[in-house]
Parts: sequence; structure tokens; C-alpha cells
Amino acid sequence: MPLVQDFILALTQMKSYPKEIYYDGNLELLKSTKISIVGSRRPSKYSKELTYKLSSSLSKHNVCVVSGGAMGIDAIAHMGAGSSNTISVLPCGIDIKYPAVNKNLLTDIQKNGLLLSQFSEGFRATPWSFVLRNELVVALGDVLIVAEAELGSGSMRSIEFALEMGKEIFVLPQRVGESGATNELLKNYKAKAIYDIEEFVSNFSDNDLHVTSDEFLSYCDTNPTYEDALSKYKDRIFEAELSGEITIRNGKVFLV
Repeated sequence: MPLVQDFILALTQMKSYPKEIYYDGNLELLKSTKISIVGSRRPSKYSKELTYKLSSSLSKHNVCVVSGGAMGIDAIAHMGAGSSNTISVLPCGIDIKYPAVNKNLLTDIQKNGLLLSQFSEGFRATPWSFVLRNELVVALGDVLIVAEAELGSGSMRSIEFALEMGKEIFVLPQRVGESGATNELLKNYKAKAIYDIEEFVSNFSDNDLHVTSDEFLSYCDTNPTYEDALSKYKDRIFEAELSGEITIRNGKVFLV
């Protein structure tokens, strides 16, 4: 019952209450503390690294990451959280893995996490379905994080939804002249900057909860050879290098 009530409460924040919600995966994730992360489809290296680090830390502290399954920030947020602790909201039917470049990622989330959609099987994404998808992403999160976004971009609609719903907005600090939308939010006191990831995460995690252990990081702590690590954790190795969790020296893997 609490799961249903909490979910209904999230949906009532939307302009039009969804007639139907389709799902595949672990509905228990709806009980979790949830944070929505959105942003550019072509993020900078800086935004990629910090988004991955942020979503990974949230997940380790049992906070579920919600995003839209798109290229760029969305995909990185899902990957950082891990497929078992993330919710992806789709702009199409759940049977269609869109965009195709994220097919494997979305399939993993379907198996281990949760896929949600307002659209029946066979429905293909349209400009207006992206807007509805963005609204649901924002509604599900306790707060919204905008990692990187330019003025006039699709992320601006998510920002508008968050402001309309009274959601607190957080952004990654960016350089002057870059990520115009997030800098504008800070300028107008409509968002707060995340200067310390661990401090930010601590505000949403339950300190009494045991931080989820990470078998991969424990393995890397033994300093395996890069070749062996690649054979065991091919995709995770690349992600960990990107996020700065590990470094490779003299053919061996080291935790940073």
C-alpha cells in the first residue's frame, strides 16, 4: 500500500494525471529515496566524470537514480547507479529500446532495475512523448539534478516542470560560457550547486543503512592485471576508468 500511495502522490504533481503506466522490472525501487538526473546529450568530459561519480555515490548509499534513458547524461547516470538501482522512464513503448545505442543498457535495467512508460507496446517516440517522459522523470524524484544543459535545450522543459512542482533543483558548477541553463539557474537563485558530492549525498542517504558493497571495487583492490580485469568486468572497467575510480599502471589496476 505505501508503494502505491507514494507513486500516486508523485503522479498527482503532473499537469495531466497519466491514464496508464506500463512497467517492467522491480517495482520495489519505487519505495526508495529517488533523485532525478537529467542533462545534455553531448556532455563535456568534466560533466561525464562528475555525473558518473555522483550517481555511483547515490546508489552506494541506497538512493535510486531516475533518468530518461537517453544518450549522454541520462545514460551515464544510469550506468553510474548500476542497473539494479535505477529507473529509466521511456518516451516509447517498453518493448522498444530507444535510442538503439542504449539498447544493452536499457535491457540490463529491464532485467535488474525498472523501466516505466506512459505508452503501450509498439508506440514509437514523438516530440510530445519526450515532453511527457521528462515530466514523469521529474515527478518521480525527490529533487532534480541538472548536470549540464544549454539554454533552449530539452533539459529546459525538465527544469520548468521542476519549478512548477516546487522541486528543489541542484546543478554541477560549470565554467562561465558553458552550460548556460545551469549557470542561469544559479544566477537567478533557482538552483543550488553541488560542490561536494559526498556531502550532497549524505543529505539523502540513511546513515544507519549499510553502504552497498561493490564486488568489482573489492576485486580491483587486489591490483589484478588489466587483462584479467578486462576478461571479468569488461564494461565496468571502461566505466570505472571514465569516472576516475581506477587507474591503470604498468599493466595493473589500482583503486584511486
